[in-house]
Amino acid sequence: MAMATTSTTYRVAALDFTKGALVLFMVLYHWLNYFVATQGEFYRYLRFVTPSFIFITGFLVSNVYLSRYEIADSQLPKRLMHRGLKILGLFVVLNVIIGFLFSDSYDGKIQFDLLSPRNMMAIFITGNAYVPGIGKAAAFHILVPISYVLLLSAALLITCRVWRYTFHAACALSMLGVLVLRFNAIQSANLELLAIGLLGVIIGYVPLEKINNIVGHPYTLVAAYLCYAGAITVWNVVYPLQVVGVCLSLLLMYLVGAKSGEPGRIRRHVIVLGKHTLYGYIVQIAVLQLIFRSLRHVNVEVGVAGISFVAAFALTVLAVEAVDRVRAKSTIVERLYKTVFA
Repeated sequence: MAMATTSTTYRVAALDFTKGALVLFMVLYHWLNYFVATQGEFYRYLRFVTPSFIFITGFLVSNVYLSRYEIADSQLPKRLMHRGLKILGLFVVLNVIIGFLFSDSYDGKIQFDLLSPRNMMAIFITGNAYVPGIGKAAAFHILVPISYVLLLSAALLITCRVWRYTFHAACALSMLGVLVLRFNAIQSANLELLAIGLLGVIIGYVPLEKINNIVGHPYTLVAAYLCYAGAITVWNVVYPLQVVGVCLSLLLMYLVGAKSGEPGRIRRHVIVLGKHTLYGYIVQIAVLQLIFRSLRHVNVEVGVAGISFVAAFALTVLAVEAVDRVRAKSTIVERLYKTVFA
C-alpha cells in the first residue's frame, strides 16, 4: 500500500492501478477474515498483499521521489521523515479512536495499551501484533512498517550522498537478520517487512522503461507465477518465497495496469483508488466493520456473504471516488486531505 503518494503533477497510471488493485486485494483479505475464517490454507495465496504495500512504499522512494529531487537535496529526507512520522501518528490516533468507539473487533479485543511494555514491544519492535493470551495488540498495523521504511529511507539517503550502495547494504543486512532470527525460531514481522521495503527501494532505481520491457513478456510472467503458486502449495509461504511472490504479483498487476489505450471503466476506478491508497486502506476497514456489525445478528449464509462481498468492494470504491471528486471542487477538503493523508 503504498502509502507514499506521488505529486498530482507526476503520475504513472500503471503504478496507480497496481496500488489500487492492492487495496482491492486487501478488501478481499479482510472480508475473508470477517465472513469466512481467520485462518485457512487459502490465505497462503494472499500472503503477498501486506508486504506488497511495503514494497511499493520503498519503490516510490527511489523511483518517484528521487526522480524529483537531487540526492543532495536536504528537502527529500525531510519530506520522507515528515511523511513517516505522520503515518506513525495516524496509526496511533486511529487505534486510540477505535479504543473509544469499539470494545471488540472481529477476532477478539484489540488491546492497544500505550502503557503496556509487552504490547508496545509487539507493535513497534517485533511487529508480531498478536500477543499470546491477549489477542490483537493494534489495528492498522501495516502503517507501522510503512512508516519505518520512510523514516529509515530518510536517514539512509543522507549516507547515499557518500556511498551509493547504502540501500543495498541495508537491505542485505536486514535480509540476513531475518534469516538468522528464523534459524533460531524467532520471527520479527517488522524486520521482515522492512527488508522487503528496502528491496523495493533498490528495485525502484530500475527505470520504468525496463520494467515495461519485463512485463512485455506476459507468458513468461504467468509461467513464473504458476511455479511460485505451486511452490507455496507444497512448502507454504516461507520467507524467500514470499519475497518472490511479492515481486511476481506486483508485476502481474502492473502488466494489467500498463495496457495501452484509454483505460476502461473498471481500470479507471482502480486507478482512482490507487491515487488515494492510504485513505482507501482505512476506508475499507471502516466499510467492512460497518457491514459486519450490521450483519452480526443475522445468519450469514452464502447469499448474504456474497452480497457483503460485493458491497465491501462497491462502498470502498464509491467512498474513494467521492473524496476524489470533492477534493477537485473544494479547497478546504483538499487542504484537509493533504494534511492527513498526503
